[in-house]
Amino acid sequence: MRYLVTGGAGFIGFHLSRTLLQNGHDVLCIDNLSTGQASNLAALSDFSAFTFIRQDVTEPFFCDADAIFNLACPASPVHYQRTPVDTLKTAVIGTLNALELARQQSIPMLQASTSEVYGDPAVHPQHEGYQGSVSITGPRACYDEGKRCAETLCFDFQRQYQVDVKVARIFNTYGPGMAPDDGRVIMNLINQALADEPLTLYGDGQQTRSFCYVDDLVAGLIKLLGLTQQISEPVNLGNPEELRIIDLANHILKLTNSRSELTFSPLPVDDPHQRCPDIALAETLLGWTPRIPLQQGLLRVIQSIRNR
Repeated sequence: MRYLVTGGAGFIGFHLSRTLLQNGHDVLCIDNLSTGQASNLAALSDFSAFTFIRQDVTEPFFCDADAIFNLACPASPVHYQRTPVDTLKTAVIGTLNALELARQQSIPMLQASTSEVYGDPAVHPQHEGYQGSVSITGPRACYDEGKRCAETLCFDFQRQYQVDVKVARIFNTYGPGMAPDDGRVIMNLINQALADEPLTLYGDGQQTRSFCYVDDLVAGLIKLLGLTQQISEPVNLGNPEELRIIDLANHILKLTNSRSELTFSPLPVDDPHQRCPDIALAETLLGWTPRIPLQQGLLRVIQSIRNR
């Protein structure tokens, strides 16, 4: 098959594209490299079946493809808060353009949504039926609300035009190849630990996250797009093992043999206090569950950073 992957130079897009290429498929990547990495493109270019087009997805695009993975959008708060208007345009207009292509060619599309649509949740763990508690005016709203609107577009295209669209709500994902300036907690803590610098925790470190290794996530995305039945709801993809950030920091200190100490800074505005997926739907529909334990995944990331 020939897959179009928007945002294919980004962290998840790179791992997804590489897996598709390794499985014998053709991959066409569209990315404007606002947050994607040239090193990812260099690695993918080793495959003769890989094609790259540098373009912003907010501009209409056309290509021949058998299916679309729409991943284009800054996903780290550091990145999307730097350019909030462009982030919102990418989430909404970029998704609209991808859906138009899927409609014109009658091909399936997977939309990469996010656990951020749940905001600072009042329901725990978060299931797909929970409608969320999101600030529409805060500094994270450009991403949160952009992805919520993108989901609306997806299901409206499904209802009005019968587009075969699947929506994956992706929870915290990590793995080798994350950008050095990614800005999210695992990269921040590992970089600081390897440099023997103080590890920065926000608030009291008691907030929780659940971390899914990127290979597990990619397997879930491919399974979801390949699902033959139509589904009219999003599907959570993430690791249901919940962890306090302070425990994550101490775990990283041990794995890196770091002499770093913990420091505490004020909690960012609208930062969620709890985040953990209910993946019962993914287990039932896809037979999918994460397999890589956190320690094994963290060691792989640590080694990749040391090698780099």
